[in-house]
Amino acid sequence: MKSFEIGAGFGLDNLKLADRADPTPGHGEVLVRMRAASLNFRDYLTVIGQYNPRYKLPLVPGSDGAGEVVSVGPGVDEWKPGDRVMSCFALDWISGIPGLKQVRNSSLGGPIDGTLTEQRVFPSRSLVAIPDALSFEEAATLPCAGVTAWSALATETQILPGQVVVVLGTGGVSIFALQFAKMMGATVIVTSSSNEKLEKARALGADHIINYRDKPQWAKEVRKITSMEGADHIIEVGGAGTLEESLKAVKFFGHISLIGILAGNAKDLNLLPILMQNVRMQGVLVGSRNALEQSARAIDAHKMKPIIDRTFSFVETVSAIRYLAEGKHFGKVCISIP
Repeated sequence: MKSFEIGAGFGLDNLKLADRADPTPGHGEVLVRMRAASLNFRDYLTVIGQYNPRYKLPLVPGSDGAGEVVSVGPGVDEWKPGDRVMSCFALDWISGIPGLKQVRNSSLGGPIDGTLTEQRVFPSRSLVAIPDALSFEEAATLPCAGVTAWSALATETQILPGQVVVVLGTGGVSIFALQFAKMMGATVIVTSSSNEKLEKARALGADHIINYRDKPQWAKEVRKITSMEGADHIIEVGGAGTLEESLKAVKFFGHISLIGILAGNAKDLNLLPILMQNVRMQGVLVGSRNALEQSARAIDAHKMKPIIDRTFSFVETVSAIRYLAEGKHFGKVCISIP
């Protein structure tokens, strides 16, 4: 079989197709023919060696994917050949609060081989059925971006109808957060530097849009929209570069989900608002198999469609990662595996 490997060293130039032996499922395992993967910023950072330069090479990147069952090993009765499945990001995180090693040592695309491969063996417990209405590419967007947004809005807190959610940016997690928040009956404010992307967000249901390039003090706009109360919840994907504005925009006893650091991870910050406004700030690291199952059920029940910006062929994987790194996408970037 063919797999993309980070081989001789980190860097996009070292990400190449390689031949690997076809795997065979053992006890409690399932062999899956991968049909699609979606890309996350984590995958780009892993390939260039910035996520964890100590990962052992060669390494197959790819944090999430979807495919169909080819065969099952002894002791597996949950799956059969032909079943359409998607893989969990952390194979050993089934539910609840995991141990550090459960997540760190079982995460796809680093430290263990990921989904940018034609075939892969998974533990039976680490797979979830794909809703019938979703394609393989659409399903491949759920295990990381979809589950992260779901965890932020439905697991770590519960968004109520009428609450105000601010979504920063229009990448994969942010667009899922917009869709889920509207599903939950929230009023959603979306920020972006692109008017074109903001109009796309409006078409998906965003109630208010803010161009932060035109209005860099966008927290003031959030306050105006909310009659100076502030937002109940903020999906914070920027990190240190945007956190100061998020702290100004969140309401008394509000909630900030810290998900990404796209705008940097080091800056002098005034932390007093966290104390004086009783703000809860929660880091969100993807989620469990249970969270993936819950989000899939919600998507199926509401006939929601994940938003895919562009799909590349398997042999175009390096180009797809370069495209992701440019940050021009709206929603998810996917790879079709023939």
